[in-house]
Amino acid sequence: MGWEGGSAQRIAASWLIGGVVIGLSLLGFRRLALPHIRKKKRPIRVYMDGCFDMMHYGHCNALRQARALGDQLVVGVVSDAEIIANKGPPVTPLDERMIMVSGVKWVDEIIPDAPYAITEEFMRKLFDEYNIDYIIHGDDPCVLPDGTDAYALAKEAGRYKQIKRTEGVSSTDIVERGQLGTAIITRLCSGNSAMAAQLCNDNSAMVAATNLKMVSLVVRHEYLIFYPPLAGLSNSRMARHGPGPDARIIYIDGAFDLFHAGHVEILRLARGLGDFLLVGIHTDLNVSAKRGHHRPIMNLHERSLSVLACRYVDEVIIGAPREVSKDMITTFNISLVVHGSVSEDNDFQKEKENPYDVPISLGIFKLLESPLDITTSTIIKRIVSNHDAYQKRNERKAESERRYYEDKAFVSGD
Repeated sequence: MGWEGGSAQRIAASWLIGGVVIGLSLLGFRRLALPHIRKKKRPIRVYMDGCFDMMHYGHCNALRQARALGDQLVVGVVSDAEIIANKGPPVTPLDERMIMVSGVKWVDEIIPDAPYAITEEFMRKLFDEYNIDYIIHGDDPCVLPDGTDAYALAKEAGRYKQIKRTEGVSSTDIVERGQLGTAIITRLCSGNSAMAAQLCNDNSAMVAATNLKMVSLVVRHEYLIFYPPLAGLSNSRMARHGPGPDARIIYIDGAFDLFHAGHVEILRLARGLGDFLLVGIHTDLNVSAKRGHHRPIMNLHERSLSVLACRYVDEVIIGAPREVSKDMITTFNISLVVHGSVSEDNDFQKEKENPYDVPISLGIFKLLESPLDITTSTIIKRIVSNHDAYQKRNERKAESERRYYEDKAFVSGD
């Protein structure tokens, strides 16, 4: 009995000592392994490049999809010289395209003057200097003048991912909408060059043909494109949040047609005046009433998507009334109403019914000095003045578009 009790005590002591040793060993192992376990995982960095000429909601949707494939999105903006060599002259120069891309809420970093093709040297720079994990492009082919794939090297390296292209819109399509006006001017004013010049300067010659095209686009987009981008905008990690109870809410409204660098810069200034930027986007009928039957070039839904993608915008009123009423100011708790000094509606103070009469009377209206002297008319005039070059560019693009649709297959996206 005594032996058995002593033996039991010795066994228990042995187990206890062994348990302490094992415990200390495990503790030591854990201490060695813990730094590795706790080490923060490096963010996945993805790269997407493009010309981003006449940037539209299709570009924004592509950047949204690309950003969803990683933690940080680096965007290469192709240089003017590279665009001219590979596609033809851009409508918007590099400095304006840089402003547009930097204004998109899913973009983390920009590389200016990016090459049109991913060369081995540039790809190595992306991997080594910018820590890029994957190179992203849409499912539409990007073919160089010699017929080769611009992303062949990235695919061979196994560092390529593909996203779905946004159907129904492209820079080529937008240029064509603007060019329709040129053909109409010719037909309406043949033999009267003075009238043609006046119509072009007044931007009042793009009439029924443009509107008919826009109507068809509205119908197509209702089921092809509106819902995925809007869902992505509201469900992304950078989704907008409502203003707090004491937030200073800034309101700015307009057509925001052919969304351009001037729009982005005035929105940036407006957002800096408060805590929350609310943007009112006028209806197509309101825009047409003020600027002619040829306007807007982009319909209400298209314009809304472009504005929603801007990082300075917190919320939009789609189809906002032109008059800023007392009820509207109260409903949205607006602290300040602003308007840019460079605008196609700067004659509002001369109107019999000034749409800003109420905020002016309340002392909550401010005219902002616009950083850029650019309007939608500026963009249209660029298209019209360089008509022949854009026509040739669009003819080449039309052929590649035809091949794309003929060979098109379903793409789920990476």
